[in-house]
Amino acid sequence: MTTPYPRDLRGYGRRTPDPRWPNPNGSGAAKICVQFVVNYEEGGENAVIHGDKASEAFLSEIVGAQGWPGQRHMNMESIYEYGARAGFWRLHRLFTERAMPVTVYGVATALERCPEQVEAMREAGWEIASHGLKWIDYRDHSRADERLDMAEAIAVHEAVTGEAPLGWYTGRSSEHTLELAAERDFLYVSDAYADDLPYWQETATKPILVLPYTLDSNDMRFATSQGFNTGEQFFTYLKDSFDMLYAEGEAGVAKMLNIGLHCRLVGRPGRAAALARFLDNVQSKPDVWVATRAEIARHWRARFPYRDRVRPSRLERPVFLAMFGGVYEHSPFVAERAYARGLGPAHDTAAGLAGAMAAAFRRASPEERLAVLRAHPDLAGRLALTGDLTASSLSEQASAGLDRLTPEELERFRDLNTRYVARFGFPFIVAVRGRSKDDILAAFAQRLDNTRDAELATAAREVEKIARLRLAAILGDDL
Repeated sequence: MTTPYPRDLRGYGRRTPDPRWPNPNGSGAAKICVQFVVNYEEGGENAVIHGDKASEAFLSEIVGAQGWPGQRHMNMESIYEYGARAGFWRLHRLFTERAMPVTVYGVATALERCPEQVEAMREAGWEIASHGLKWIDYRDHSRADERLDMAEAIAVHEAVTGEAPLGWYTGRSSEHTLELAAERDFLYVSDAYADDLPYWQETATKPILVLPYTLDSNDMRFATSQGFNTGEQFFTYLKDSFDMLYAEGEAGVAKMLNIGLHCRLVGRPGRAAALARFLDNVQSKPDVWVATRAEIARHWRARFPYRDRVRPSRLERPVFLAMFGGVYEHSPFVAERAYARGLGPAHDTAAGLAGAMAAAFRRASPEERLAVLRAHPDLAGRLALTGDLTASSLSEQASAGLDRLTPEELERFRDLNTRYVARFGFPFIVAVRGRSKDDILAAFAQRLDNTRDAELATAAREVEKIARLRLAAILGDDL
């Protein structure tokens, strides 16, 4: 592989950050953050009267609809009109009666065609984020054309709402969307579904804050195969999602629940009733923060500002080898092969890079693996006494007190080293960090009884542990 693998398959790993969500009750942190998005797309969907090649085919009561090239689809247009004429106002009442905040994903041309709805959004104090210029698919757009549409969307949005959008969500995005959004001064972007918490993503322009969105706790499932058939199914799914994340918050790992809504879908009476029950359920629970996406983004930026750090996957080869070539004792080929195999964001931690290097070590020939073992110095041996250990080995042996042995202890190590090498043909290797002299001596004596094959495997595992510890020290990672 000649370029780093671009996808981050690790995320926060086993220890997610504690968001310390603001608590409206004022007692400790909220156990969950709930965020409602109302997608306002009606009037911005594909339609030949909007200059598009075909009618809309996405997210309507007509499941499996196909676009009609060059023709108006009057039924489809009517379904979208329902969202603007009736569904929006039903959702507006549900949320304003409960004083619950909302973020609107507003398609610019839809907002432009619906000034009364925009006025109602503003009166309610809803955040209006940008949902692009038109509700269309950008997968086949050129980068330049998508950039032009983004600029026009922002201009229309500002003219219609009186403010520039703080957040951006295209929806039917392209591989360029996040990079293009990073060129703008957005508080956050949401064209991702990769986590239950916000996260920073690096781009060619600058780091951007991603507030991931959702396609599961989303009423769009009413308009897809194997989706929600009844309001009760929708309510149950939302409640189960809420209950699961609430329990995680009680256990100290709080998250964010995104809920996506569409005026023409959940705005229908039979579905709106289920949404109303869920809103009441949310309000019945203590320690719940219901927020706009802008509020969440400001909180995250204040608590978790972007911090630059060493990212091994992005280093040039000479720099990478200079930093990590000595992790496997006098065996730079391990780092070389791990790098050549291809690294990505998941390898930018000590655990991730240790995994990549261990894989390279395990794929080496038996002769190469044995050479790695033989490259390690004896514990408290001749090299230690003469000061010829590598800096890493010197530090490791000193951490276990092996640089401060009594004459009797030194003689004991010399005897064990001699017997061990004579039996196995390579030095005794153990990850000494966190072990006492007595622990090491006990392991020494025990492993002398191993078969050679068993000891080869044990020594190799210790080599990998040592590498993991060294990488943690280099990268400043917690173990």
